[in-house]
Amino acid sequence: MIKVGDTIPSLTLTAVTAEGPKQMTTDEIFKGKKVVLFAVPGAFTPTCSARHLPGFVEHAEALKEKGVDTIACVAVNDVFVMQAWAKDQGISDAILMLADGSGTFAKAMGLELDLISRGLGIRSERYALIAEDEKVIFLGVEEAGGFEASRAEAVLEAL
Repeated sequence: MIKVGDTIPSLTLTAVTAEGPKQMTTDEIFKGKKVVLFAVPGAFTPTCSARHLPGFVEHAEALKEKGVDTIACVAVNDVFVMQAWAKDQGISDAILMLADGSGTFAKAMGLELDLISRGLGIRSERYALIAEDEKVIFLGVEEAGGFEASRAEAVLEAL
């Protein structure tokens, strides 16, 4: 599992943009920037939709005031599901929505979540991190079913 001090793996994710899906490398997202990335097990899932994503929307301005360049949300969903979720949640460009369609980013981070027995396949653990110039400086990974370490408020406190 990735840890504080490690470098974000180099991969390509698909971003939701106003112009449609756009391939973005992790270098484009993280290099030379302070980034808050939070990962959810899935778009449209209860905690993700009711608490996790809305918390980062609510605190986006406060995060930016603390020097954050980019706030990004990633899930093991395809870009069209992420786009529909962003529309459903009223997400503006304050949050960069990223699709990890095949779970390659979750796997590279060592943060895969096996939900096969629940019919959901391989997903991502729920977590949040802060990275400066591609280096992880904070990582909050949730215990099974928890929602404390990766909340927007926890990230704000870490900044």
